[in-house]
Amino acid sequence: MQPNRLRLHALDNLRGVMMWLGIVIHVAVMHMQGPSPINWHDPAKTQLADLLVAFIHVFRMPVFFIVAGFFVAMLVEQRGPAAMLKHRFKRIALPFLLFWPLLLVAGGLALLVHSHVAVHGTVGLDPGLLPPPPPGRPMLNTMHLWFIYLLWWLAAGTAALALLARRLPPAWSTGPARLLRRLGGAWWGPLVLTLPLLLASLGHPNGILAPHGSLLPHWSEWLHNGLFFAAGLALYGARDVLLPLYARRAWLCVALGLPVFVGALALGGLRLRGVQLPQQDLWMAASYNLATWWWSAAAIGLFLRYLPAQRRTLAYLADSAYWVYLVHFPLTVLFGALLLHAPLGPLAKMLINITLTTAACLASYQLLVRGRWIGRLLSGDAGARARPAGTSAPRAAAAP
Repeated sequence: MQPNRLRLHALDNLRGVMMWLGIVIHVAVMHMQGPSPINWHDPAKTQLADLLVAFIHVFRMPVFFIVAGFFVAMLVEQRGPAAMLKHRFKRIALPFLLFWPLLLVAGGLALLVHSHVAVHGTVGLDPGLLPPPPPGRPMLNTMHLWFIYLLWWLAAGTAALALLARRLPPAWSTGPARLLRRLGGAWWGPLVLTLPLLLASLGHPNGILAPHGSLLPHWSEWLHNGLFFAAGLALYGARDVLLPLYARRAWLCVALGLPVFVGALALGGLRLRGVQLPQQDLWMAASYNLATWWWSAAAIGLFLRYLPAQRRTLAYLADSAYWVYLVHFPLTVLFGALLLHAPLGPLAKMLINITLTTAACLASYQLLVRGRWIGRLLSGDAGARARPAGTSAPRAAAAP
């Protein structure tokens, strides 16, 4: 295969696996022993769940934003800013407007069932048992769809900047992209790129940003996620240099990220035991976000090295990724409710929930979405997908 074709399949495979990890993290969060960002839990808890959530969270969404920026840049180059924006509206804004109200209701019903099982031990619906939203999250929120909501506005901003760049001197319009490409290839680049993430982490628990799902996202969410999206835009422009570099340095990036990730975990463990160090949140955020940059590059590099070609299973996961991303969250809550009082350990419950949610998502995709109007809405026709000259069509869907 030609190099560009292999790279697109590698990013496709990466997106499919990151999608499935979303199911894992939303199941594991119900079994955490430490502080949890949700208020519906299972009494069977394990530290493995805390470790899984921390591990997946460190790179999953940053990788999504990087890949999303990469494909937006590709569409701008191929079709122009206006056509890119029209494409993203069909793939992002329109599905959000269609599915958000439905999933808001489905998520609320799933939480009602979970609360009823937790209190009464039986399946039922009692609006009085509906838990309030987690601290800082508004009642009317974007749920897990915050990603595509924010991605739409980032795509709109990219289109506006691309149109503005045509009126600016070349040095002004290309300077930021050149800087990001330089940082992306330098050994000291992650150190510099961590600094704005530290600014975004101010005021967040443990210095680690978590989305609130507001229709007016906090400035820190724009800065944090927008930086990874911008890195994806720059990555596309320097793909012939940076993608082979990430492939060569993949295991080095894994090794570099490991000690700083362990350091962040150690600082979090000290806090749980009541030990407070000077500037603890700052050091924890610095360690965690530095691991984010190294492991995001490592994830891209590992898939370029070991999963560059189209594989049937991974291709199917990539095709179904957008649908699974949309519908998986209420299912994790519902299956969690059905397992709530089962005489099983936390690991068994997590495995069963992950398996059932995955099976339900993929079955619904096969029966209701694939080859039907919903599938065309989410991913378009295969022949109409954007592709660079000489490459196969990427599955550049809007979301994981």
